Amino acid sequence: MTSLTQDNTTTTPAKETSSTTGTPGEPTIAVIGAGIAGLSAALAVANGDPDAGLPGQHVTLITKTDLVESNTYHAQGGIAAAIFPDDDPKLHAKDTLAAGAGLCEPKAVDILTREGAEQVRRLIGAGVRFDKHPDGTLLRGLEAAHSRSRVVHAGGDATGKIVELDVSAIARDTPNIHIIEHAFVVDLVTEPIDTHSPAAGEARAAGVTSAVRGVRLFDTVTGEQRTLACNRVILATGGAGRLYPFTTNPQVATGDGLAAAWRAGAQVADLEFYQFHPTALGVGEHFLISEAVRGEGATLLNERGERYMTAIDPRAELAPRDVVARENFRQMMAQGGRPVLLDATAIGRKMGLDQAGLTAFLKRRFPTIDAYTRSMGFDWSREPIPVTPAAHYWMGGIRTDVWARTSIRGLYAAGECARTGVQGANRLASNSLLEGLAYGRRAGLAALRDTDAAVWQPQSLLGSAANAQTREITEPQTLAIPSPDTQVDTDAKPADVRDAIEQTMWHGVGVLRDADGLGHAQSRLTGLVEQTQTQAQAALSKMAEKPKTNATASMPTPDDIANTVTSLENRNLATIGLIAATAALARTESRGAHARTDFPDTDSVQACSRPFIRG
Repeated sequence: MTSLTQDNTTTTPAKETSSTTGTPGEPTIAVIGAGIAGLSAALAVANGDPDAGLPGQHVTLITKTDLVESNTYHAQGGIAAAIFPDDDPKLHAKDTLAAGAGLCEPKAVDILTREGAEQVRRLIGAGVRFDKHPDGTLLRGLEAAHSRSRVVHAGGDATGKIVELDVSAIARDTPNIHIIEHAFVVDLVTEPIDTHSPAAGEARAAGVTSAVRGVRLFDTVTGEQRTLACNRVILATGGAGRLYPFTTNPQVATGDGLAAAWRAGAQVADLEFYQFHPTALGVGEHFLISEAVRGEGATLLNERGERYMTAIDPRAELAPRDVVARENFRQMMAQGGRPVLLDATAIGRKMGLDQAGLTAFLKRRFPTIDAYTRSMGFDWSREPIPVTPAAHYWMGGIRTDVWARTSIRGLYAAGECARTGVQGANRLASNSLLEGLAYGRRAGLAALRDTDAAVWQPQSLLGSAANAQTREITEPQTLAIPSPDTQVDTDAKPADVRDAIEQTMWHGVGVLRDADGLGHAQSRLTGLVEQTQTQAQAALSKMAEKPKTNATASMPTPDDIANTVTSLENRNLATIGLIAATAALARTESRGAHARTDFPDTDSVQACSRPFIRG
């Protein structure tokens, strides 16, 4: 493990980290987050682009916990890529645009499907262990709203885990990559752009007023705090499923990069669009039951044993995720909130398998799900299992251009924390890892190529609309975030505050929404922002007062550090939750993953993305 020290250097055990560093204290490129987007960015910086004559540079890769812990690690289904003879990136782009409900940026989607396919081929060439037929050809699966079977997977239902392990091993062995583990990014350090510089006019015209100069870090092992100087920062911090009590995301998914960018003044967009996966196990840790299970033929039933999706959409269980999630939620409400059922025995009937054959197939094709469901006491080869919608993926995030640049000079974003325009109002299944691959690499190359005068060049937010009313919507809207209040309850346990955030989001900004629920959530989250900001500041101040030497009696305890981390995460979650509630209240229509029961129809005037910026 790499630890942080007070003299702004790092101690790097050779057995864990490979690095070639520059001059101590020299501004550098930092990548925050080590899922597939962060790893792709770091490798792009380290290796450069030999075809373009662009040499690699040293890069610092910072991760919140262990290197491999990320949303990528927990991804199951696979990676969608048009790499087969009967497929084409243009067809993949068409499917992506259709799923995005009018809010995808066509240029960004074209880049995703073309360059993403190239990056998947590179992974295959690098030896990443994708599943294959006995003859050595790639296995591929069909998932919802795809017109071709194009989803490659690894380890059956452990694609993310294998990709993360294989690519992180490459990163560890790559010269120029310096890894810092167990470092929480507290905030970005920025400074105003020199108004007298030659490029100041261009920056102002693009809405760029500040430049990044570093990151503030909190060591989650020692409790130390420090600032790392850098003039290029790539945020790849993933999503924020921990906004909700029911989520498929790991504990680390608390929106840290998104919140830090917002506090620094970056534009964000599409935060009203949160994708709820239709099928998480209805008990325990709400373990994800991959869409690929339905792709193989599993069906959804209510508690009376009736299949209902055939009456909702001609694609039935393979309709877009938002359609399936909402109907699952409605069925649950009609049966007192109890989970619906996923019937994997339908796979056996579809494939003509007997009981033993189905048991063997499920164990081979979905080994992780099979093991987990059995550990919870279910034999899904014989009986349906309970499932529920759960927060899964955020389509919105930090607004970027197609080279991952943000509205802060020197700050880039890639992966789930970014709003590139490829996901629109509803992400197409298995496009998330693809986006991390394609745009993580682009972020790394842009950080290498850009001069100190470079500014972002964002695509239009008009989506499929183009009229005066729509153009007004696409102007950045300011949102004032409350200041810390010393009168708030700073003694509340961080765990209790987290529960308040989760419950507020689930009931007010969940699968189905209306003005009353959103208004209540907005009001409640405003108070929680004040409370969490005050608690986070108090926790950091307390930690700063603790000695870091041999005075063991007063050194930070593991509980002190854990409570500080939770307080920092709560600050992030409350902040971005408030923005999400505000954006959802402003969008008076239903579109993609955003469903308003008081505005059930889609409004053509609102066929655009809404940007927000801190006021």
